[in-house]
Amino acid sequence: MLRRADPAAPGDASAWPEALDALNAAPDHHSLMFEDERVRVLDTHIPAGDRTPVHTHRWPAVLVVLQWSPFVRSAENGDLQLDSRRVPTLAVPTTVLPSAPLPPHSLENVGTADLHIISVELKD
Repeated sequence: MLRRADPAAPGDASAWPEALDALNAAPDHHSLMFEDERVRVLDTHIPAGDRTPVHTHRWPAVLVVLQWSPFVRSAENGDLQLDSRRVPTLAVPTTVLPSAPLPPHSLENVGTADLHIISVELKD
């Protein structure tokens, strides 16, 4: 069964600790491409077999898939949130996907290719 966490409102800064922001908590997997008061663009790269540290994505985003690989996303406590191999629409992903804000989680690339995504986070 797929369970989805109910994230806090992105505007509530106290619910999104700066230490868990993707750029702070998982800098080996996320790099900043651009940021202003309305948008932040991250380059996310997770090599095959690699797992990110626990981190958050505070804002909703549009994900531009450059290279796909199956992944497993787990909550901060280790509970399974999403196994992309079990979601038919993610078996052959489109090149652009929406994403809600993501509370503390880690992501493991369980495929044989690198996972490479540009995330356009919408702060408004």
